[in-house]
Amino acid sequence: MATSVRRTTLTLPTAPVGPDNPLPALRPLDEVHRVDDRVRATLPADMARQVAHAPLRSVLPVRLRDGYGRDRAPATLDAIVLENDRLRATVLPGLGGRVHSLIHKATGDSADTELLYRNPVLQPADFALNGAWFSGGIEWNIGATGHTTLSCAPLHAARVPAPDAAEGGAMVRLWEWERLRDLPFQVDLWLPADSAFLYVGVRIRNPHHLPAPVYWWSNIAVPEDENTRVLAPADDAWHFGYARTLSRVPVPEWDGADRTYPLRGAYPADYFYEVPDGARRWIASLDADGSGLVQTSTDLLRGRKLFVWGAGPGGRRWQQWLTEPGTGGYAEIQAGLARTQLEHIPLEAGEEFAWLEAYGPLTADPAAVHGADWAAARRETETRLEAALPRAAVDAAYAAWRPYADTEPAEHLATGSGWGALEAERGGFELPGTPFGPGTLGEDQEPWRRLLRTGALPDWEPGPSQADPGASLVAPAWRDLLEAAPSTAAAEYHLGVAQWHAGDRAQAERSWERSLRCAETPWALRCLAVADTASGHPARAADRLLRAVQLLLAAGAVPPREADPVLEAAPVLEAAPVLEAAGAGQGPGVGGGAGQGAEAAGAPTAVSLAAPPAAATADPVALEAAEAALGREAIVALLADDRADDARAVLDALRPTIRSRGRFRLLRAQVLLAQGDAPAARAVFDEGFEVCDLREGDEALSDTWYAIVERLVAGTDEPLTEEARARARTEHPLPGRYEFRMRPT
Repeated sequence: MATSVRRTTLTLPTAPVGPDNPLPALRPLDEVHRVDDRVRATLPADMARQVAHAPLRSVLPVRLRDGYGRDRAPATLDAIVLENDRLRATVLPGLGGRVHSLIHKATGDSADTELLYRNPVLQPADFALNGAWFSGGIEWNIGATGHTTLSCAPLHAARVPAPDAAEGGAMVRLWEWERLRDLPFQVDLWLPADSAFLYVGVRIRNPHHLPAPVYWWSNIAVPEDENTRVLAPADDAWHFGYARTLSRVPVPEWDGADRTYPLRGAYPADYFYEVPDGARRWIASLDADGSGLVQTSTDLLRGRKLFVWGAGPGGRRWQQWLTEPGTGGYAEIQAGLARTQLEHIPLEAGEEFAWLEAYGPLTADPAAVHGADWAAARRETETRLEAALPRAAVDAAYAAWRPYADTEPAEHLATGSGWGALEAERGGFELPGTPFGPGTLGEDQEPWRRLLRTGALPDWEPGPSQADPGASLVAPAWRDLLEAAPSTAAAEYHLGVAQWHAGDRAQAERSWERSLRCAETPWALRCLAVADTASGHPARAADRLLRAVQLLLAAGAVPPREADPVLEAAPVLEAAPVLEAAGAGQGPGVGGGAGQGAEAAGAPTAVSLAAPPAAATADPVALEAAEAALGREAIVALLADDRADDARAVLDALRPTIRSRGRFRLLRAQVLLAQGDAPAARAVFDEGFEVCDLREGDEALSDTWYAIVERLVAGTDEPLTEEARARARTEHPLPGRYEFRMRPT
């Protein structure tokens, strides 16, 4: 059959991604893939230089996506299918362009074979740089170290003529504007009529006047069992463990086990293969019969990696968390621009990176693949790859694709965001092949387009702005426009965010203070609280967050609180509660600045509950998202300032739908422990909860559990000894449902 490209839909049990977090991501990334200066000093000079090159300070201007839960229901997803006689690829343009499935079609009496790990559900988890991510398929990671912020975001998609267009061939083009680095990119997928390999042409362009840091890793989830072996052309690898060390180790045997079998280690780990210069770039995952998936590319995509969850309880728990019961496990094989994922590579102004990848089935002699001779196993695999898809054929396919990379789309299949159109208008960029048309501009971009065209950013209006301040832009060109714009609450707020992102914290604080003088809002108060925390003023930060929560709760009616099943708390109020922080009547900012609040007075802020004023009109979904985000930050800040009673008052003031979330059940346990009620804190854990947005590498569950049981063993007023700690860990092991640790303890 001739290659076909068609739209379809796919129905999966899905937990919706939910609303974005409205608070700008001012804090440094909680990213596990980092090494300190001591480790960096041990690396080769070029690797050390790229590890240190342009690390992210935050994910601004992208917003955090933490509004998802774990209740799944069937949902219809848009999909695009590419198919020929030998392969069928299913792409999800609304979810980062993920290749959800790659099926090797049956021949003769054989059955169709899924080459990828295909997750039967769509369950977001906190693995992307900005939060929501899901496992399975092939993902295109661009921007910075980690899973792309586009993991659960829509991309533009279109049908485009393929290099074999004369025979009716067509490609599917995916493209978008990557906002962390302000770079447009495209992914072209096509299946030549008689090919058993899916070709993928990738291009990243830098249309700016200065160099830009680039990160790219194609991430392929593959099925895993005890006989799965991953092969790559390397005798050494760079091992990264979640203890944040990077060291060179031999392949395949290291530390008493053959690490090319994903289940022969206890803990999650990365192995970045040291592929020799001049060697063909490839990686394969093969089963007991020597069959599976192989990925290869042109030489620019130099890196190859194996990620394993390991066979220990933490890795197994994460695998279960990401899918539904009864689903098999997976490993990840990956390909990237650098040797490791800790590196970023400079792309010169006006230049581009482009390469071609190929994905397809491979069968090799299982005796050789699984034999003790690693060199023979690699040689057998590479020989079979060369027979199936010669290296020269990949280079020829790349050369054939390049003239088509600029071809304009023939038929639009899906629409991404409007941010690329806004940037194209601002910069006057000409980007052949990847049109960012004005028709894609939407509500999020409109204030910024008005700033661009009129020099003034629209101020906030009563109602919606009480639940969401709007997305910020932080690139230098936008910062310059904001600096020249008329001063309003909104303009000064967004200017402060851009200045903070640029590292100018003093100016950012001044801008947020000017925003407060224009209008007292939760948004500027919260930003100043982040600045207070960063500068070592925890009490003032807590005061500002209390005032921010008060303002937000006053913006919408909070349902009457319900009896807590674990805790008998303060009496139920007849009216919805709102917090009144001491000093709230002193004007914007709680106390008017440094030295005037509770911190200067040397006394904790007193918190009382009162009925809110009449509610203004605000989007209830956005309002709940803002209440959860601000409430969480306020509780954490109050606990950090040893104000457990105030933290409990904030927690009790939140609406029941927020208090019932697993994240807030964990906060409840931490508040109870801080109040000296370890038995009640333990009861929260015994009742059971799930922290839907638990971050990769986060050990808050295990840390809180052990803090509780250690206090139970030691007694309320007794000093905590090492003997008590050891006894607590022996007598009260961490329950399996809370075991998410990714490193040795």
